Amino acid sequence: MSKFTATFGVEHRSRAQLPQNTDHWWAGVLGVAQFGLDLAPLDLTNIPVAAVALCPLGDTDALYEIWRADGSMQAGTLGRVHYRCNAHLLFGCISIPESSQEDALANSLKASTMAAYGQIFSALEATGYRQLVRVWNYVSDITQPTNDGERYWLFNNARYESFVASDRPVVEAAPAASALGTPHGSPLVIYFLAKRSAAQMLENPRQVSPYRYPTQYGPRSPTFSRAALLAEGGGTLMISGTASIVGHETLHSGDAAAQTGETLANIGVLTDDANRRLVPDRFALERLTYKVYVRNAADLPTVEHVMRSLIGRQAPVAYLRADICRRDLLVEIEAVGAGVPLVHATPRGQLCCTMA
Repeated sequence: MSKFTATFGVEHRSRAQLPQNTDHWWAGVLGVAQFGLDLAPLDLTNIPVAAVALCPLGDTDALYEIWRADGSMQAGTLGRVHYRCNAHLLFGCISIPESSQEDALANSLKASTMAAYGQIFSALEATGYRQLVRVWNYVSDITQPTNDGERYWLFNNARYESFVASDRPVVEAAPAASALGTPHGSPLVIYFLAKRSAAQMLENPRQVSPYRYPTQYGPRSPTFSRAALLAEGGGTLMISGTASIVGHETLHSGDAAAQTGETLANIGVLTDDANRRLVPDRFALERLTYKVYVRNAADLPTVEHVMRSLIGRQAPVAYLRADICRRDLLVEIEAVGAGVPLVHATPRGQLCCTMA
């Protein structure tokens, strides 16, 4: 089997840390997710940029999540999907506005979700990167009520129907994923990573698999796995959006500190499982790159304190203000691990990292 090169990984940078006019540096970029409110999207020729309307927490108004890999790159557009790929891995993104009419929001979300996933699956079939391994979903008003429950439930139903319609797995082999809420009026934004060969999908024995949640969380369970493990290049672990859930129930309602600790406990279970499957002691909490979504900006100092007390000072962490898919969840954390991070000093809350 062909291997990923060792430099596949992710960096978080502020706008000031982006290199200017260095074509060689940008040549190794698969894609970018740009986080911030009212920002003009980066104008990068042949590099897809997913513009997400979430506000970074810390000392910057913009955060750039940059996915890098070695090898020659090809880029293209299929429908609304913009993508860039090397021989092994593809980064893609799509943005679809919803209707501006309040009474059409429910139908618009379903139509937008099904259109987005339909185009994603068509693009993957056309390019040959059929294995969807990691997806980020950003849905406006994610917990707002509708006649049928709430908008996250509608999104889950449309996502499930899209997977079934495209003959995609909706249980054990579903991709790792996150789904966060963006401000009212924001478009549906999805970005993703896919590869030509299969990845191992991991579940957490402390938690009910999301695709087996009971109907109290919506008539259609979420379609994702807890983590994806890519064996190429010595191993890359991609952990889904993770929260303070044990079994299927939220723990520590109203307590941001306890929720952060419980969430890291869940992430630790996944790193332990990945180590058993791949290379012993390769993954550890202090060697992951984190993105932390905080519901209430006032909780940031508390969340930061718990994070640093449990993962140390060197692990790169980016913080964003976001709505989370359950109203009683205050924190959601996702992470990526691949080898030992090479950490560079940057402003508070904006550590950057290349996986080595």
